[in-house]
Amino acid sequence: MSNVFPTAEQKCDTLKAPCKAIELLLTPRVADLGGFSVRRLLPTAKRKMVGPWIFFDEMGPATFPAGEGINVLPHPHIGIATVTYLFEGEILHRDSIGSLQPIRPGDINLMVAGRGIAHSERERPEVTRVEHGLHGLQLWLALPEQDEETEPSFQHYSEQEIPEIEVERVPVRVMIGSAWGVTSPVRQFADTLYAEASLKAGQSLELPDAPERAVYIVQGSLDVAGTILTTHSMAIMSAGERVSITAAEDTHIVLIGGEPVGRRFIEWNFVSSRKDRIAEAKDDWSQGRFPRVAGDEVEFTPLP
Repeated sequence: MSNVFPTAEQKCDTLKAPCKAIELLLTPRVADLGGFSVRRLLPTAKRKMVGPWIFFDEMGPATFPAGEGINVLPHPHIGIATVTYLFEGEILHRDSIGSLQPIRPGDINLMVAGRGIAHSERERPEVTRVEHGLHGLQLWLALPEQDEETEPSFQHYSEQEIPEIEVERVPVRVMIGSAWGVTSPVRQFADTLYAEASLKAGQSLELPDAPERAVYIVQGSLDVAGTILTTHSMAIMSAGERVSITAAEDTHIVLIGGEPVGRRFIEWNFVSSRKDRIAEAKDDWSQGRFPRVAGDEVEFTPLP
């Protein structure tokens, strides 16, 4: 489970600062993904979801020597859409509906698992042949109940398709949903917010409104109503509060949020509103009833 800072109210008592904008502060636990470390913020014991977002991993930054790289074997999902976004490096996506797509910085890979999909994440030989880096985010969106069993699909959106504007002289990108007057073309199911911004020291930015919101500090530090948020921390914002953030130094942030979709159960790579559906998916994977990943049929990840 993630280590969790005191709640905003407790922290305010200590700092004597107006922290009502922040509901909860989280720090990550370290997990392993294909042989290198990742930071996991969601889910935690204190907070399972933010809007429809049920899983938040930061991969890297990592540097691989020649001959090594990310190597995530075929594994299954149900009930979610995975969203992959890179700051550095490249990942080669393959899945059981025949998709083959490298993702590079600024692109978005959206894989809708729905009733069931399997995929792998590796790197092309041209990438692993030399020393290279990798840094990015992988998030899961819980699908609304009416979409949990939808047909699996895959969509790739290039860097050029993602809207980028300046807000108060701060460059922002809106990866999913609508914010600051622009709308992303990326498919969504529930109302969803996913954006990033890079602030110079001293710059401020008012956050767009959403039923639920959280800010993750990729690098740098922020001042939010007197509370300092540091690198790799996530602040869950209080509902209904108008929030402006100020960079204490050059800072790179990611904003997630949207409308809640209701309670979800999560076990391994499976997410559903029904426990019996997860048990069924586990049995399907262990008995080999999921379709194989096209072009990556030999290896697979066993059910834990």
